[in-house]
Amino acid sequence: MGPSILLFLLILPFAGSIASVCLLRTSSTALPSWIAGTVTLAAFLLTAASYPYVQEGQVLRFYLEWIPQLGLNFTLRLDGFAWLFAMLITGIGFLVVVYARYYMSEEDPVPRFFSFLLAFMGAMLGIVISGNVILLSVFWELTSIFSFLLISYWHNTAAARDGARMALTITGIGGFCLLIGLLLLGNIVGSYDLDKILESGDAIRNHSLYLPALIFILLGALTKSAQFPFHFWLPNAMAAPTPVSAFLHSATMVKAGVFLLARFWPALAGTSEWFWLVGLAGVITLLIGAYFAMFQQDLKGLLAYSTISHLGLITTLLSLGSPLATVAAIFHMLNHATFKASLFMAAGIIDHEAGTRDMRRLSGLFRFLPITGTLAMVASAAMAGVPLLNGFLSKEMFFAEAVETHADSILDRSLPYIATLASAFSVAYSVRFIHMVFFGPPPVDLPKEKPHEPPHWMRFPVEFLVVVCLIVGIAPAWSVGPFLHTAVVSVLDAETPEYSLSVWHGFNLPLMMSITAMLGGTALYFALRGYLARCDDGAPFFRRFKGQRIFERVLVEISWHWARLAEKRIGTRNLQPQMRWVVGTGFMAGLLPLWVSGFETRPFVFSGIDPAFAAIWFIGICLALGTAYLAKYHRLAALVALGGVGLIVCVTFIWLSAPDLAITQLLVEIVTTVLILLGLRWLPKRTEGMEEKITLQARVRRFRDLGLAVFCGIGMTFISYAVMTMPVPDAIANYFLENAYSQGGGRNVVNVILVDFRGFDTLGEISVLGVVALTVYALLRRFRPAPDSMEKPEQQRIQNRFDAERPERSEGDTVREYLLIPSVIMQWLFPVIVTFAVYIFMRGHDLPGGGFSAGLTLSIAFLLQYLAGGTRWAEDRIRILPLRWIGAGILTATATGIGAWAFGYPFLTSHFQYIELPLIGKMPAATALLFDLGVFSLVVGSTVLILVALAHQSIRINRLRAIEVEKAKEAA
Repeated sequence: MGPSILLFLLILPFAGSIASVCLLRTSSTALPSWIAGTVTLAAFLLTAASYPYVQEGQVLRFYLEWIPQLGLNFTLRLDGFAWLFAMLITGIGFLVVVYARYYMSEEDPVPRFFSFLLAFMGAMLGIVISGNVILLSVFWELTSIFSFLLISYWHNTAAARDGARMALTITGIGGFCLLIGLLLLGNIVGSYDLDKILESGDAIRNHSLYLPALIFILLGALTKSAQFPFHFWLPNAMAAPTPVSAFLHSATMVKAGVFLLARFWPALAGTSEWFWLVGLAGVITLLIGAYFAMFQQDLKGLLAYSTISHLGLITTLLSLGSPLATVAAIFHMLNHATFKASLFMAAGIIDHEAGTRDMRRLSGLFRFLPITGTLAMVASAAMAGVPLLNGFLSKEMFFAEAVETHADSILDRSLPYIATLASAFSVAYSVRFIHMVFFGPPPVDLPKEKPHEPPHWMRFPVEFLVVVCLIVGIAPAWSVGPFLHTAVVSVLDAETPEYSLSVWHGFNLPLMMSITAMLGGTALYFALRGYLARCDDGAPFFRRFKGQRIFERVLVEISWHWARLAEKRIGTRNLQPQMRWVVGTGFMAGLLPLWVSGFETRPFVFSGIDPAFAAIWFIGICLALGTAYLAKYHRLAALVALGGVGLIVCVTFIWLSAPDLAITQLLVEIVTTVLILLGLRWLPKRTEGMEEKITLQARVRRFRDLGLAVFCGIGMTFISYAVMTMPVPDAIANYFLENAYSQGGGRNVVNVILVDFRGFDTLGEISVLGVVALTVYALLRRFRPAPDSMEKPEQQRIQNRFDAERPERSEGDTVREYLLIPSVIMQWLFPVIVTFAVYIFMRGHDLPGGGFSAGLTLSIAFLLQYLAGGTRWAEDRIRILPLRWIGAGILTATATGIGAWAFGYPFLTSHFQYIELPLIGKMPAATALLFDLGVFSLVVGSTVLILVALAHQSIRINRLRAIEVEKAKEAA
């Protein structure tokens, strides 16, 4: 399959996620788990099959052009290090799916769980195989989003909601910092390609932007891997289901940070800044994580803090700048994944069978769970670094590096003592996990009275991982040696050192440190045993310093107090001050570049003016002033005047030979006028003639606004005059005019620019339009009009009163008769306007028109039907479904861009040719037409969605009136 295997590997989990979403309404738990298991197993086999491509430092690459001019391309890259992580992600992911099949309750929405889990796996795979750092940043943020969804899976509990919000906030901010750092790296190197960045280590380290880039990248990595001072979010993420915790702690999410540090080690490591920033964070995390883990009463809490500590160990190794330390770090990433995943699954089995994870209530479970207990003991021993288990080997390598001299500093000199102490803590909490849970008297008052072994396939993932711990610990060179070497060579390349994976290295200082840690840790546990059996949850001296409490206070301070202060100082619920800020900011944004560049004005030369054109603009100015004057009390008149201003602009475009702009302006004016007119119905009423005392402050404010308006108007006049009188430079417009037909296949240059030359901009703009429509719809759904706007309009009340006074008439007859002829005409116009919309759409590539104009035209057809027959009448006869129109538009436009990749061209590259049609002959056809179809669909969906939101306001009010009438009758 070659490079395309990477694309299949990336797409597969997301495809499985979508397939699981389709099963949301099914009650079966087996089918979603079978889909997830098949997907993860297939991804694992694909990854394993790609090993021959990455042996001996080779790199497998898949490349698609996205925006090559900006260095933004869809590049996938698999080397030995990425392969090792991909094997962990897919392999442990498969075991987690098998485990979750038996762990999750039938009452849970299991399809949703597997959908989130597979998407999370896909995002993590995206991080490790991304060959472009901007693409890496995208997948980085996706892991934060999907982890939020997984942690909050049981969102009915406050702990799940709080833990998910904290994780998303911390890692999301870190992801934003990472993006800044990667942009700085790209600026230093001149490329966002990962290979070029890794080859430019010397240039990066000697650049003035090295330190800012390093700080921002470290903020991203340290927040993701829960390193000090951002470590507090991880224990609060334990509210997630245990399969999520096992996956998150072993092979994904928290490993992403240390993966990033190792990935960029050749480009960033080797400086004093790297040593101190990374080393301090790692050492502090290593120590406090192990210390806190000893005093946790929740099994998952203990394992969470132990994860923090082990990640601190890896971070410390990477900070040393030594190739051997990097080898040890990569090896420990692998070892930690195996024993930590098995321990979390064992903790889940205990919780599943005993009904609690509180170690103060658990004891003597070995007599009930002998197999699970044995497996947990072996995994705990690996975590403690007991010989003949995989954790011992990488911890020995850590000790060997700790005693070496890397930098003449107090941190380097104290590292052997810190490493030994942290290892003793690790032994202590590992022994505690084994002794307090599985030994001692039988448990009493358990939520589940008789614990028993789980189904075999629920225990199988733990058994498999424990066997891996044993095999690697006993025969490391034979079992994991070649794969580790492949990963190390891909990171260190020519700096790859000689290293040994032998179990026995003789009696040396690292072995003495291991023995001291094991004896000291065991003695420490038994010395604290009585205290640990009865103490509160949390470490002594630090129980009052709750990370969650500090986070909540900071969050409240920023999102509440600071926000309220900012709102008080610069915010208001009135539109006028907000417009003042927008206009003032826009004026300064236009003035400053001209001022800085020393823009020179040309002398004003009056060359005459067309009287007709001047008359048109005079009318437009009068209408604009009339709009401003009438807006306060006469909104309908102001809206009519504003529509007149729009028509004057439309006539101006026609006068200046811009028919495309004129058509669009006219259609936009029609649609917005009708929608605003529908919205005016629900605004609070204002009565002219109310006594209003005009204070000095109000007068000053009005003159200030007048001055701002005059200055901005004069400024725009000045800029317009300068642009129109300057000689036309050799601008990009000439390129568009010359190449619109030869490269875009169309003679309508405006349309070709929108759907071809600047198609990426248009894709972003229609996406924003869709988001705006959804936002407006959501706001209007929650909108409740003022009480004085809920009663029927005065004209309708008069007409209904007329009907009520005549026995032969029913209420509403006059309203229906009043619009009878216009409504019939509007209904007859529907097929005519639809045909006209199709005509405008089809001609748009060569003549004025296009998808945007056609979408607005079709929206007018729907508007007329709502106006002619009312909301219920229209929706009973026309099934619109605007959300599907929006989704189809986005998908069609995006699929058109992706289709270019199939032919080896960059994203959104257009192609055109003449095709022969029966009875018609040769006809030009361009792929941009499909993109324009997406624009058309989204414009229709967005406009109609806003229309539906406004129209349903009347239905909602009528329903409220009916309820009030019923209540009045009951009260009577």
